[in-house]
Parts: sequence; C-alpha cells; structure tokens
Amino acid sequence: MLRSSVLSKLRPLIRHYSSEATAGPLGISFSLTEEQKSIQEMARKFTKDEIIPVAAEHDQTGKYPWEIIKKAWELGLVNTHVESKYGGMELGVLDSALISEELAYGCSGIQTAIEANNLAEAPLVVAGNDFQKKKYLGRMTEEPLVASYGVTEPGAGSDVAGLRTQAVKKSDGSWVLNGQKMWITNAGHANWFFVLARTNSNAGAGNAFTGFIVDADTPGITLGRKEINMGQRASDTRGVTFEDVVVPAENVLGSEGEGFKIAMKAFDITRPLVAAGAVGLARRAMEESVRYSLERKTMGKPIFNHQAVAFMLADMIMGIESSRLMVYRSAWMRDQGQRNTWYASMAKAMASEVANKCAADAVQIFGGNGFNTEYPVEKLMRDAKIFMIYEGTSQIQRLVVSRGLADLAQSGATTLGGF
Repeated sequence: MLRSSVLSKLRPLIRHYSSEATAGPLGISFSLTEEQKSIQEMARKFTKDEIIPVAAEHDQTGKYPWEIIKKAWELGLVNTHVESKYGGMELGVLDSALISEELAYGCSGIQTAIEANNLAEAPLVVAGNDFQKKKYLGRMTEEPLVASYGVTEPGAGSDVAGLRTQAVKKSDGSWVLNGQKMWITNAGHANWFFVLARTNSNAGAGNAFTGFIVDADTPGITLGRKEINMGQRASDTRGVTFEDVVVPAENVLGSEGEGFKIAMKAFDITRPLVAAGAVGLARRAMEESVRYSLERKTMGKPIFNHQAVAFMLADMIMGIESSRLMVYRSAWMRDQGQRNTWYASMAKAMASEVANKCAADAVQIFGGNGFNTEYPVEKLMRDAKIFMIYEGTSQIQRLVVSRGLADLAQSGATTLGGF
C-alpha cells in the first residue's frame, strides 16, 4: 500500500527530531534539517501536481476536496501530530508548518479542510488518555477520515465565556449535550467532533467548560447547510445542533471543568499552522505578482520597473519573510516543550495581516486583470480574509500579546521582548 511504503521510509528519518536536530548547532540556526527539506519538497510537489490544477474548480463549485484529502492522507500529509504508536507520523509543529505553507500556496481552502483535522485532534494530543487516543486518533490513521473542532457558536466566537451549549451529567456518569455550534469546519463530513460545553453555570470561564469527544453518528446531531462563504469555498463550514445527545463518560476529555484550558492549549499547536497557511497564501500572491510585473508593460517598460510597483513587491517579501520567522519561532518553541502562546498569537496576527496586504496589493498590481476570475489573485484576496478571523481574530491575538507585555513588565523582566 502506498501509504505504508511512504511512512516506512519517512519515519526512521524524522524521529521527531533526531539528536542532531534537537540539539542543533550552538547559538541560532536558520537551517532546516535534511528530513524537513524532504517533507517540504514532498508537500510542494503534491501542491503543484494535485492542488493547483483543480483549485479554481473547487472554488467555483464549492466541492469538498475528498479526492485530494485521500491522496494527501496516503502521503502522510494529514494528521501530522498523531503519535507513531497510534499510526501517525508524530511530526513536530515546525514540520507541520512546512506542510501547511506549501498546501496553502496551492489553495488555502483545501489546506483548511486538511488542517481542520489537526485542530480537532489537538485537544486529544494535549489531554487525551491512551484509550481515547487509540480509539479516535488511531482510526484517523487507519483510513482517510476528517474530524471537527466544535467551539464557536452563533452568539459566541471570540467570547468563549459566552458559550451556551450545555452538558448535564446523568446518574450513570454519561452526559447529555444540548446546544448549537456554528462555522464548524469539516462538519458535513466529520467522523467525530471535539465539543466544548458548559458544565458549571456558576464557575468562571476557566472552570465552567468540559471538553467532549462526540461521534458524528450519535443520535440527536443535526447538520446545517453548507455555508457559502466569501473565500476558501472548498472548505466545508456548517452549523451543528446537539439535541439530547448522549456522550459516554469515557469520552470526557481530561477532567470535568478543564475544557477551556484544553481548548486554549490546542491553539498553541494550531495557531502557528494557521499562520503558516497565511504565509503560503502571501507567498503565492507575491510570486504571481512578480511574474506578472515582469511581463506586463506600460509606458514602454515592464511595470516591475515602475517604483510604485517595485516597492509593493518589496513590502510583500519583507512581510512574508518576517512572518515566516515568527511562525518558525512559535512552532519551534512548542516542539521544545516551551510555552509558545505569546509567540503563536504574534505569528497568527502578523501572518494573517501580511497575507491580506499581499493579496490586496497583488490585485492592484494586476489592475483590471486582478479583478477578473481568469487570474488567480482575486481568489487569493477572498481567501485571505478568514485568516484574520478563524482560530481567534486579530483583535484577540492583540489582546493576548498586550496582556503578555503587561505580565512581563509586572514580573520585573529586564527586557520585554527578544532573547
């Protein structure tokens, strides 16, 4: 089987990370290991061969990219954080960021459909017991399946404390879920959901919620229609209603009341990957713009030679390189067991806004052609916007970052940033 062959070759190389990769040279290094370069090249080739040729079609039709997901699964580009003992690649966040950037370069909607698995699985990675991981993460590596992260609600996105979905404990230890979630990625195709529900109405947000693993075929679950969004239309986004949905006690993730903390810890893994996706989109916008500006002529010369255009391109690459460094740092910190929440928020906010700026400037450089669907940049502009919204808006990231600054200042730190 293709998947077994690929994984058997890659696992001995990657072994998260080899002693050489973990220790690294003394001081700072900006080099990827040979194994990471192989992962990057594989994802880049997959994107070129499988995603770019069909990206426009999926955008126009909204068709869910099942065939692409299956091929990516065969190569080990899906479920990258799952431990090897459950059949996964056990890649680090930095390894996964390399993949996310390349996939998003081809189509961030397809990348989001793939990336949503990592988001749904992250709570299990940080808090699941062996039984839960074997049952739910293990099945993801046995066949191409998708899962969903169910936190956002119609009236509560950034305001997690406002979540109204409730879970009530029964005498036999099981729980009954009631409530509605919204904007849930992969919901229409999910095999299971991670669901955050209120279990203590009198506690503060930090102790009021519990995380649950909910099988998608459980009676009482109703899926809403596929939402037609501005961009990333290949991704499946829906509302999900839970009406008297019974969840066994064994599907409680961590302990009762720990759900909010688990959900936030999951973001330490996934926000760097969202940021990496934004870098991939920004890079695509920049490369398309450079090629076009060298071919398109006005006033007797390529528009690249007009300073107004050249400076936009210079700003693009500066933003992309800076964002990528933030992605790598936040991902590397998580892989080293260091708390990366602050840096993950910086990376996510910066990269998402750079992506939007690059996409908008690409449309401007293309002029009238940029506004036309025959060229790829109008799709990039539509796709880019959601990076500033999902997995925490840019405003929420700034809240995290500013509070981090206050904490550092009050702790008496000699410097409020840097090493």
